[in-house]
Amino acid sequence: MGVRLVVTYDISKDKVRNRVFRILEGYGAWKQYSIFELEVTDVQRVQMEEKIRCVIEPHDRVRIYELCARCIGKITDLGERSPESLSNVV
Repeated sequence: MGVRLVVTYDISKDKVRNRVFRILEGYGAWKQYSIFELEVTDVQRVQMEEKIRCVIEPHDRVRIYELCARCIGKITDLGERSPESLSNVV
């Protein structure tokens, strides 16, 4: 059973930001600029966090929110829908 995560990041260097983007792309769906939504196992979460720790710099910020089942049902999209084609999130 996986957990649903929202991962946001604020990274100034393009090279580092692109690396984090590629890491997150391997685990889930890009939703908006600097925001990913993932559904991962506990093991995948640990692996992903370790990969990100290895590439970010001290001044970079990555924030991970775990969504409970109740929260998932309350997600609202306004405007253009976010990309779904690369999503592992149903």
